[in-house]
Amino acid sequence: MSDLLTVKHLTASAFAPFGEVIEADPSTMRLINGGTTERFHALFSPDAVGEGARVIVNIFRGQPRAFPYEIGMMERHPLGSQSFSPLSGRPFLVAVAEDEGGKPARPQVFLARPDQGVNYRRNVWHHPLMAIGEVSDFLVVDRDGPGNNLEEHFFASPYLILEPHL
Repeated sequence: MSDLLTVKHLTASAFAPFGEVIEADPSTMRLINGGTTERFHALFSPDAVGEGARVIVNIFRGQPRAFPYEIGMMERHPLGSQSFSPLSGRPFLVAVAEDEGGKPARPQVFLARPDQGVNYRRNVWHHPLMAIGEVSDFLVVDRDGPGNNLEEHFFASPYLILEPHL
């Protein structure tokens, strides 16, 4: 039987051990362009290490997950951070885990609002993109370049997520 995971609302403080929540934080706001634009400044800093590494911007198109959904694996990127910002006005799920001896611990699952993104720090265990309800596009900032930037772990027994209440 699968271990049931609770879905929590995404907050900056709850997500802090894993990275940053990308959202319009009033504490970072600056007026620019003659006062006609609010700039929410320096919400995260992309990280890319290694010879020939560079930061790139992509669009990922995520297929919606069917519920109940099993988390059977997690991944991490040892050479760079990875951020996801929704473009389709849809909430999405984020699953992360602390590292326990080179393997992910029990995952934590967060429900991100349509106006929130996340930046996973380098080496943070996370589940691949989980769109909800409809096909959804995401702006993704991550690392490109030589070197192995993907590590995967498959759980002996999967974890289960029930459909979140939106």
